[in-house]
This record gives sequence, C-alpha cells and structure tokens, in this order.
Amino acid sequence: MKVVSIVGARPQLVKLAPVAEALDRSGHRHVIVHTGQHYDAGLSDVFFSGLGIPAPDVHLGVGSGSHGVQTGGVLAALDPVLAAERPDWVLVYGDTNSTLAGAVAAVKLHLPVAHLEAGLRSFNRRMPEEHNRVLTDHAADLLLAPTEEAVRHLTAEGLAERAELVGDVMVDVCLRVRDAVRSEGRAPVLPDGVDPARPYLLATVHRAENTDDPKRLAAIADALAGLPLPVVLPAHPRLLARAEEHGVQLARGAVRVASPLPYAELVTAVLGAAGVVTDSGGLQKEAYLLGRPCTTLRPETEWPETLAEGWNVLVPDPQLLAPAAWAAVAVRPAPEGPRAAPYGDGRAAGRVARVLAERA
Repeated sequence: MKVVSIVGARPQLVKLAPVAEALDRSGHRHVIVHTGQHYDAGLSDVFFSGLGIPAPDVHLGVGSGSHGVQTGGVLAALDPVLAAERPDWVLVYGDTNSTLAGAVAAVKLHLPVAHLEAGLRSFNRRMPEEHNRVLTDHAADLLLAPTEEAVRHLTAEGLAERAELVGDVMVDVCLRVRDAVRSEGRAPVLPDGVDPARPYLLATVHRAENTDDPKRLAAIADALAGLPLPVVLPAHPRLLARAEEHGVQLARGAVRVASPLPYAELVTAVLGAAGVVTDSGGLQKEAYLLGRPCTTLRPETEWPETLAEGWNVLVPDPQLLAPAAWAAVAVRPAPEGPRAAPYGDGRAAGRVARVLAERA
C-alpha cells in the first residue's frame, strides 16, 4: 500500500510523527508532501528533527497568503505530485488550507482520500478551520474520527458509513514525549525573567478572530499583561505581524514573549506551568492530557471533552470580566480527581495504518 501524507502546519507535523512510524513499521510505502503552509523553521522544520519524522519527499514551498491564495497555491502544486504518485490513499490531517487543498486535488484525480481527525466541529462557520474540516469530511472517502463525539457529528451529517473511530494520534505522541521529558528530568526553557521553579502561565494566541481585529487583540494583550503570574507567550508569526500592524505591544506587564517552541519543549513548558491560556485547539487538548487547567479565548471548542470538571473553561472576551474574575479563571487550580480518557489509549496510529490497509 502506498500512502501520500499532505502536511504543512505545526499540529499536522505532530500528528504525522506516530502515523509515519506506524506505516513504516507495517511495511507500507509512505510519501510525505510538505506544502510549506508554515514555512517558518520554528513552526515546521524543527518538528521533523525533534519528533524523528522522515524528511519530506516533496516540499511545495507555498508559503503565506490569503486563504484563497494559499489554498489555490497548494491545490495547483499538488496536481502533478499526486498524478505521478497515484497512491492508494491520500491522507490529509486536521483543518488547515493544506488539508482542504489536498482533499480537493485528490478527488479531482479520482484518488481515495482519508481524513485524519475527521468529525470535529466548532459550529462556528466564521472560522476558516470549520470550513476546511466540513468540506474535507464531505469530500473524503474514509473519515478517521478521534472521538465518539466526532463520530456522532459525522453520523448526523449522513457520513456514518465512511467513519471509523481510531482514537487521537496526538495522544500517542503527547504521552510519549511527556514520559521522555519526565524520565530525563528536563526543565522548561523559558524567557528571561521567568523562574521555572515558580508558578507561571503558558499562553498562545494566533487565530484570525483574535488577531485581525485591533481592538480585540489589544484587549487580549491587556488581559494577559494584567495577570498575577508571569505569562510565557511563544509568539506565532501571525501574532507578531498583527501586533506590529495594529500597534499592540505584547511584551509588557506579566507577559514575556518567546519564540515558538519545538514540540518536546512545548510539552515541557506545559508540564511546568500552573495553567494554559490559548485559542489553539491542539494546546487545549495537550493541556488536558498533561493535567493542566486551560482557559480558552474562544466562545466554542472542537474538543468539548476538555470542558469536563472544569479542566477547560471558555472565555470569549476577557475584557467583559472584572480583572479579579478574569485572574480567578486564568490562574485557577487544577480540578481534583481523575480525568477521563476520551481521546484513546495512545495507540491510535497503529489503528490508522490497519484501517487504511483494510480499506485500500
């Protein structure tokens, strides 16, 4: 069996790591196409070396641009690659422009498409990620769902026959890296002025709805700056660009700006943190898996399981809360008692490889 994986952004590279290992272990031919959607080395190349992913067989080098330009660029560049490879499966990951373009390119060439992380829904149709995941699910031939909730969404949309519950491959890599970090006694790499032996928060902000509106970005920056603990902010290039464009100063008050972290360093930083503040879908789940309370700067989440017992709390607009109330949410203690395991047992990638082979 030959599988072409299409990836291009940090979360996809993390998911690719266990899948690539499982396909290699099963003796399948695996071709990795990197679209270049995230072309910054801190968001792309470092993950190949840090997670032991094989080097991409093809690098499209598409780079940044508007959603239409970026999606169209990936779509056009993929056509000759897929036509030459003619794989048994085109495997797309998550909800990015690279995912949608990969699915459309494959469908137009009559190649079978499998969507890893199928069935997630925020039900916010203003999010470009929601457009991408819904359109990809309806185009794909095989829907590899990470959770029972995702299967329910697919069933409600008439896609049950294409769905397979495999678990979440992010669990595979997150728990593996967590165990390695703990066994090595690794300390978090934090910016100057943040003592890893004292409580701090880890924050990320990158979604368009939080960065494109100057007033909203300024309000979020104000809210982070006013927190009573140091806030480590690994800054996505999108955030830096928008902050400069809008004249919003990020590094002030409690906030210490850092470069994007390789995955193992991100896990180490979350393990050392008192809590997480983010608008990232992936980091919400990683905080849950690593036992750290998360505050999500959005009105909805694709991972509703994280909301159980207050592990994750949605705060659409921290400016609407009094400073003391906002601080009480962002700096709250972790809930007591055991966490459920809705995302699987850490062996999802093996099931992905098996299902692809069975359905080829």
